[in-house]
Amino acid sequence: MAKKTIVVKQIASPARRPAVQTATLKGLGLGKINRTRELEDTPSVRGMVNKIPHLVTIVEERG
Repeated sequence: MAKKTIVVKQIASPARRPAVQTATLKGLGLGKINRTRELEDTPSVRGMVNKIPHLVTIVEERG
């Protein structure tokens, strides 16, 4: 069975943001605007995305 994944895209800069938000972005494997990552759709990844909705967006859900 294929695992469910989500494609996350960074839409804003982490400059002038709290260090916690920058660390969350790095934890998702992002760091520069317009970068995308395909990540496993787990509650922890969803929680990280929900913590920084002003910096990232979910482009696609697969699986």
